[in-house]
Amino acid sequence: MASAAEQMAQNMSWSAFGKATELRQRILFTIGLLIVYRLGTYIPVPGIDADALRQFVEQAQQGIGGVLNMFTGGAIGRMGLFALGIMPYISASIIVQLMTALVPRLEQLKKEGEQGRKKINQYTRYGTVFLATLQAYGLAAGLEGSNLAHDPGWYFRISAVITLVGGTMFLMWLGEQITQRGIGNGISLIIFVGIIAEIPAALAQFFAQGREGSISPVVIVGVLLVVVATIMFVVFMERALRKIHIQYPRRQVGMKVYDGGSSHLPVKVNPAGVIPAIFASSLLLLPTTVSTFSGAQTSELMATILNYFGPGRPLYLAFFTGMIVFFTYFYTFNVAFKPEEVADNLKSQNGFIPGIRPGERTAEYLEYVVNRVLVLGAAYLAAVCLLPEILRSQLAIPFYFGGTSVLIVVSVTMDTIQQVQSHMLAHQYEGLIEKSQLRGKKRGGKTKSRGPSRR
Repeated sequence: MASAAEQMAQNMSWSAFGKATELRQRILFTIGLLIVYRLGTYIPVPGIDADALRQFVEQAQQGIGGVLNMFTGGAIGRMGLFALGIMPYISASIIVQLMTALVPRLEQLKKEGEQGRKKINQYTRYGTVFLATLQAYGLAAGLEGSNLAHDPGWYFRISAVITLVGGTMFLMWLGEQITQRGIGNGISLIIFVGIIAEIPAALAQFFAQGREGSISPVVIVGVLLVVVATIMFVVFMERALRKIHIQYPRRQVGMKVYDGGSSHLPVKVNPAGVIPAIFASSLLLLPTTVSTFSGAQTSELMATILNYFGPGRPLYLAFFTGMIVFFTYFYTFNVAFKPEEVADNLKSQNGFIPGIRPGERTAEYLEYVVNRVLVLGAAYLAAVCLLPEILRSQLAIPFYFGGTSVLIVVSVTMDTIQQVQSHMLAHQYEGLIEKSQLRGKKRGGKTKSRGPSRR
């Protein structure tokens, strides 16, 4: 028999959506901010030679420049206001989270609740400004070295740095506003919209290569089938769970004795979601963003980095795999699923795992189970991100058909739909509660009116 939540989910319709005023406002607010983001990608940095930039980007599309263009929603190809994208903020978040696990003072701040979280967020913003300034200055110097600036000099560099850093900070603010007042994770949605917006152009380019004969029809059909299979596999794995049986003892409340119940603690195969792929990609893009635009001015060290860490290269794939595995474990145990907190919550609710003592033993058992589950979860993320990347590099297809982009699009879509459903269920529950209260008032009113007649 279906549960009440499942029955309510089945009863969802457009009429029910129309009645959910708060949800509709959240969705419209999210769409409005995402439109602002897309408009910002078309506002150019002052002093850029547009024609020379267009030619340069076309030559760099098959290298790391293609990855940069994908994660910035095409802004870096147009050298727009949001050319740095959200990657400096993600990189700063990675550094702060790593420092939180290593520095006792930051770890203590994390345990102080809301005030500590605000302080850590403030450190993340400072780190974002620092990293964005470094990258913006490197980009400005690289643009001058590649003869892409109309009037090279310190005035151009300062104006470019102020514009790019301001764009990144504004984009970070947009992401925070979407998370707090909209639907879904703001940072993930910004990356998601940037990828989706460039897919039509990537498809047109892909099919144009087929018409020109550079790609055979068999390869085109094969790539499309691989993309569909990847989407199905991602959906299946993102919904996969490991259920841990939880038992609740018999309890007495007043004169009543309630029988003990049982439930399941769901542990996702991939508790970290799309975060490890985004973190790993941001670390790969951090040292190479400047090098892409350095042209002939690139140092030997940076040229070596571009040579060995280009998409499809062995070191690129090995580093990408290692970072995905590391961030899968790190993000899961520090953010997504903390065994100590889960064990404490079970103990406070008088719940226990059969055969496992509450408290420390339960935390150890949960850590053991999650460690084993994450082996499959990390392998799944690495396979989805790397196998299409290898095929893409061998067949010279657009970056938007790579595993990372497919994973981000599918995961963010599923997460956003789930949040919409949660808001719809909450709205329906509120409606049921209001109806029950109104019925109670009516019944109470009738009994009061009958009171005098009895006398």
